[in-house]
Amino acid sequence: MKKRILLIGYNFSPEPTGIGKYSGEMMAWLAKNNYQCDVITAYPYYPQWKVDPSYYNSRYSFKTETVTLPSGGTLQVHRCPMYVPSVPSGLKRMLLDMSFSLTASLKLIQLLFTKKFDTVITVAPSFQFGLLGIACKKISKAKFSYHIQDLQIEAARDLNMIRSKGVINTLFKVEKYIFNQADHISSISEDMIKKIEAKAQKEVLLFPNWTDNSLFFPIDDKAGLKEQFGFNSNDTVVLYSGAIGEKQGLEYILHAAKSFENRESVKFVICGSGPYKEKLQNMAAGLQLKNVIFLPLQPFEKFNQFLNMADIHLVIQKGTAGDLVMPSKLTTILAVGGLAVVTANQGSGLHSLLSKYEMGLLVEAENQHALNEGLRKAIDEDNQRLTKNARTYAENYLSIEKVMRTFENTVINS
Repeated sequence: MKKRILLIGYNFSPEPTGIGKYSGEMMAWLAKNNYQCDVITAYPYYPQWKVDPSYYNSRYSFKTETVTLPSGGTLQVHRCPMYVPSVPSGLKRMLLDMSFSLTASLKLIQLLFTKKFDTVITVAPSFQFGLLGIACKKISKAKFSYHIQDLQIEAARDLNMIRSKGVINTLFKVEKYIFNQADHISSISEDMIKKIEAKAQKEVLLFPNWTDNSLFFPIDDKAGLKEQFGFNSNDTVVLYSGAIGEKQGLEYILHAAKSFENRESVKFVICGSGPYKEKLQNMAAGLQLKNVIFLPLQPFEKFNQFLNMADIHLVIQKGTAGDLVMPSKLTTILAVGGLAVVTANQGSGLHSLLSKYEMGLLVEAENQHALNEGLRKAIDEDNQRLTKNARTYAENYLSIEKVMRTFENTVINS
């Protein structure tokens, strides 16, 4: 009999970036490999922070859809209504988490009357979804796997989204209870594993974000790709592609562009969507920047070409966030052999990883001069060794087949 797996998390396919992308690909891989898979999730909203138009009319209702995957297998996806703020703040994010926890709980109760699960996987954020995993474990006798994509409580504290020490301490106590109940805890980087093990006092598995090296790979004809996307063949394209939120500190890109405005061939491209985009566009207009181009998210079928078109890729985060998060956008940059300029401070996991494998230019976070100098080195110096190392790392460590096969052996079939 096929093993039945349940995933609980509010980010899922068809969200194109971040946690939704990885959760969708994980469940697609499991379905393709002969598991019966159910998903309790919300309606897709990220990174726009607005429910996707194709789901908009259903956003206040529960909806179950059977998804037949091109790669083989099917998914039962149970969409739950959830409050989605157009401009997220600390309080509004808490309301988002609470609203999904409530509606997902109702859906979980309904499912547990008709189905028995062998493994339940919850994805943090939000960390509190682990409580739903515990409920499924106790009722359905399922193994409970708690996967942490982002250290949410620390991020909320360090970014001053929650300022009450009492609230923070209560959240940590709830998290500790989830750790104690989980059969497996996993996370995406060695640095995060160390932080989690110090709190959980138990082993944490490495379950890194991956890339599909058959879909994302280097293309040699960079000049032709630039013309395809509307640039001159001799332009130097500096690309930021991803969610446009306040925590990244993307205003540093605009000031960097200002410092290069006398070099007409250097173009800064900001691609994506998010609640901070309009403010960023207004700032660019105020700075009278003619070398900054804003683009929408690119279609998936063109994304490999789009990434290969860029000469330099920006991975920008504020210092506090950079210590906690392994940016998901970095995996595809490495896969295409891209030259990444990354803001990460010494001592952070991201800094250690890129330094160890020599696969990017590191600059101090929230330091405009350092970013400008890093870009100068990226533009003017030979960095072929770094780009070669990037692709090699992707081939050796980021293959979805290798990562998922390890997860299957250590979690699903353990």
